Amino acid sequence: MASRIFLRSLQIFLSFFLILAQISYSQETKQFIYTNGFTQSNLKLNGIAKILPGGVLELTNTSYQEIGHAFFPVPITFNSPKNNSNSSFSFSTRFVFAMVPELPDRGGHGIAFTISPAVELTGATDTQYLGLFNTTNIGFVSNHLFAVELDTVRNREFGDINDNHVGVDVNNLTSVKSAPAGYFSGGENKSLQLKSGKPMQVWIDYSGESKLLTVHLAPLKIKKPEKPLLSMNLDLSSIFLDKMYVGFSASTGSVASHHYILGWSFSTSGEAQFLDPAKIPKVPQSRKSKGKIKYLRIVLPLIAVVLVIFAILSTIYVVRKKYEEIREDWEQQYGPQRFCYKDLYRATKGFKDKEVLGFGGFGKVYRGVLPSTNVEVAVKKVSHDSKQGMKEFIAEIASTGRLRHRNLVQLLGYCRRKGELFLVYDYMPNGSLDKYLFSTKKPNLDWVHRLKIIKGVASALIYLHEDCQQVVLHRDVKSSNVLLDCEMNGRLGDFGLSKFYDHGSNPETTCVVGTVGYLAPELTRTGKPTTCSDAFAFGTFMLEVACGRRPIESDRPNEQVILIEWVLDCWKRGNIFECVDPRLEDRYGAKEMELVLKLGLLCAHHLPAARPSMRQVMQFLDGSNSVPDIPFDVASIGILPGSTEVSKDWSLLKSSDNSSSMLDSILVNGR
Repeated sequence: MASRIFLRSLQIFLSFFLILAQISYSQETKQFIYTNGFTQSNLKLNGIAKILPGGVLELTNTSYQEIGHAFFPVPITFNSPKNNSNSSFSFSTRFVFAMVPELPDRGGHGIAFTISPAVELTGATDTQYLGLFNTTNIGFVSNHLFAVELDTVRNREFGDINDNHVGVDVNNLTSVKSAPAGYFSGGENKSLQLKSGKPMQVWIDYSGESKLLTVHLAPLKIKKPEKPLLSMNLDLSSIFLDKMYVGFSASTGSVASHHYILGWSFSTSGEAQFLDPAKIPKVPQSRKSKGKIKYLRIVLPLIAVVLVIFAILSTIYVVRKKYEEIREDWEQQYGPQRFCYKDLYRATKGFKDKEVLGFGGFGKVYRGVLPSTNVEVAVKKVSHDSKQGMKEFIAEIASTGRLRHRNLVQLLGYCRRKGELFLVYDYMPNGSLDKYLFSTKKPNLDWVHRLKIIKGVASALIYLHEDCQQVVLHRDVKSSNVLLDCEMNGRLGDFGLSKFYDHGSNPETTCVVGTVGYLAPELTRTGKPTTCSDAFAFGTFMLEVACGRRPIESDRPNEQVILIEWVLDCWKRGNIFECVDPRLEDRYGAKEMELVLKLGLLCAHHLPAARPSMRQVMQFLDGSNSVPDIPFDVASIGILPGSTEVSKDWSLLKSSDNSSSMLDSILVNGR
């Protein structure tokens, strides 16, 4: 029994000690502070006001048309008989509040900080009266009631300025002065939404000496603004009695709202104590919010999983689309390998411009390294707007896929993707011949290599014209289509304009294709390519290599504009070596050079039958057959003994005007 009495006494002592420690109340200083919540605060509560487990003071909840009051348990002495100075009316208070409406845009009526002669406001009604007055006592001087309202409903009967304002009330709810809720920062008035659910802090200071009342409002973590929201001269000496209670009042209407007080300090001797935002309790979560959070905890992971799956599937779809290819039945009959677009994309580093080797009539050519074999390749990407298209693309596959010759650029494979076409070739590390002939950025090519390249291209054309299963017409023989391998061997490439037909038959009439300066003159009349038209282009090519200049150069003197005419003119004047590339610096065999120049003119004869075949050309170049004497007379160029066709052509030449240029009938028409 004695131990039970001891424990009960100890419990009472500890409770009393905690109250003293938390409230820090003093009859002399008349100040207190609640900064860690209101647990065991012993506040005077009535209506539906209560202290929540977390220490938050809840004035109202979601109940409709209810009142909540909370007052400090001990009355404050404002007008002591021992001290009749006006300064005894001074006070300062700080508090943190939050309004959480039941509906996002609608909530109950607001909160009022109140100084009242009693904690029981008998007869006070809810709704617009904020739990302070009723219809019978509002406005009476006998009320002795002072309040600062934080109102969220506009009541026109009280002259409210809006539905989100702060007002000063004396014995009435018609505010002496009011202002829209907000705070000043950097000279700018920033608005605040009182029922936003966010914690806000209020500072109310009154000087009994100067009769000055100021009200500040700001978000919780913002310091007290320098400029008050409300400032006014007000004499409260007739309002305050000797003993007054300080506290809060709130009410709900047809739409409810949670009204919370999170922290509070008060003083009648100087500024109220600082409320540390870090120690202020959090705004409680409503049941709906808790339900939503619980719901979100279940739903959000599911949504995340769905999004991840969707992202993975989308990525797979995009990747497949990115590397999607086209395959058709006709492809099975062609020999070269079908490459995967994905491999070509990686090999060329995404077809980056820095990997471009050059430009052709079909588009760009890229350098690449196949990821599976680490082999260097050249990838020709046919442009979408190319005048040539699928037909020419297939022709190149058909013609080069089965061709095998040491002086041809080997087609390794191909790829088709949507409207894009790709051809994969052996990589030629030394690039195209034209860059060595015409560009100063490349080293000079000596005569030995030039002659070797001419013979190599001639050998390739013999293979195409005579040794293949079908006759293959290249139709675009020129220096830019001759590529050089690592040993500087010439390899004929770019079969995009090629045409093939059976031996002993004639090729079908077709449109004129080729490059200006290399086109045989008969193509403009017949449109029919032959091995003779390839021989004409090869003749121009030989002169191009020997003279180190292009077939047509408009910036030269008139007599030198067309290469063939200039070489012929030099020959007629007895100085055929005048047209030789000066970069050779006379380092060449005179007989070999003369042979190449005369053979080039012979191949470029304007009559097809007067031109030698490519096998005859190779015999002349190898010295196994002698080039017939070619008279200076233009009309007699191209006579080959033992040919009835040549004799016929010769008789035609004899009847022509000897002074006319051999190139008068050359077609100058590009693709």
